[in-house]
Amino acid sequence: MPWRPAATLTWPGAFRGNATPAPPPPSTARSSEPMSTDQPLHHRYVRSFVRREGRLTEGQKRALDAHYAEYGLPADKQPLDLAATFGRSAPVILEIGFGNGESLAEMAATHPERDYLGVEVHRPGIGRLLHLVTEQGLTNVRVIDGDAVEVMTHQLRPGSLAGIQLYFPDPWPKKRHHKRRIVQPDWVELAASRLQPGGWLHLATDWDDYAEHMLAVMEANPCFENVYGAGCYADSPGERPRTKFEERGTRKGHAVRDLVYRRRSDDRAT
Repeated sequence: MPWRPAATLTWPGAFRGNATPAPPPPSTARSSEPMSTDQPLHHRYVRSFVRREGRLTEGQKRALDAHYAEYGLPADKQPLDLAATFGRSAPVILEIGFGNGESLAEMAATHPERDYLGVEVHRPGIGRLLHLVTEQGLTNVRVIDGDAVEVMTHQLRPGSLAGIQLYFPDPWPKKRHHKRRIVQPDWVELAASRLQPGGWLHLATDWDDYAEHMLAVMEANPCFENVYGAGCYADSPGERPRTKFEERGTRKGHAVRDLVYRRRSDDRAT
């Protein structure tokens, strides 16, 4: 079936070492149960991305045409039954904006006991991930071509995720565009609602200003506990694979900041 664009555990325990103090802040399987409306549905919000229809290679196009029907899920605002989607009951990790898919495929291969749901709007990246998934025979990856906020709001049930990964989101560096950054108080509330107690949220950026913004927003939310201590960045990327893009930025002097938070389960999270 040809591919067509979609309509618009305790893992932090692996992080150990000295924390880095931060500067002051400047399947089509469906659930039959109704979605909870406890959280705002984000009907109106500023999108954090712009669809850039990059040029597909022949290999990416073939992967989309041949494999999206098997590994892709529709972005149709219908709640997902994740156990039915993956064909088993396992911890589900959401990765938002997986780029070329190499790091997501590497983590899925390293952790076959987990299921990974990747959400991306860049078709070449989706095609590349599908190529890697089929080449490596991975069965624990599914993909949605769509808006991550819409997917989280409408398709993922409260408490359904063991972890959320957001690596190198668009920093929107111009001040007038800061409202477009995905890490905002409302989004953090949404993330908290979709995580299980004890679930983790791992953020990474190579923009100092965005790192400070992320830290300030996260520290202000009582649902989350900083794994490395209040006001601290992680001292290593942990399980996040280093990418060629990251290595290139490091050579240019761009420091990468990782932030790792655990979803609280006590009264402060209510």
